[in-house]
Amino acid sequence: MHIVYNLLYFLAAWRWGDWRNWKKYYPTILFLILCDLLHNFLAYSQALWIYHETLLPQLLPNHTTISLLYMLVMYPATILIYLKYFFRTAKWSNRVFHYVLWVSIYTIVEYINMHVGLFSHHNGWVMWHSILFIMMMFILFPIHYKKPLLAWGISLPIILLIVLTFDLSQYFK
Repeated sequence: MHIVYNLLYFLAAWRWGDWRNWKKYYPTILFLILCDLLHNFLAYSQALWIYHETLLPQLLPNHTTISLLYMLVMYPATILIYLKYFFRTAKWSNRVFHYVLWVSIYTIVEYINMHVGLFSHHNGWVMWHSILFIMMMFILFPIHYKKPLLAWGISLPIILLIVLTFDLSQYFK
């Protein structure tokens, strides 16, 4: 099923993504991928969430392969669409609408995936943590696009808070 999701994101990016200016978005795409890689590293032995595959488990046998698929397809597609439309207007009401739309998309997809067995929370992580995390992510993307160092400066305390709250400190002992 995760292949279907990624195919839909790819098709959406093909239709609505800003492919002409992909180089402008590339650093933010890498920011998202690097943050997810960092999450996968820090939470490797104590995962906060895990992807599961039900349709093609031979092709996507574990969380790592599914996560890599998302990094290669869904994350670039998200950034190419989200930032294009976020910065298309200077009108803040349109930007807020676009932000709420994308937070809703990600939240609804996660909620559905949890209920059909494609995604699960672990080690104290619950849906409201995901909603806050998704909200923070979509705030950080435009910040990173305009001021990458500021986005990293905001991200580091958030990462530290997650590490301490969910005791992911095994790498720091």
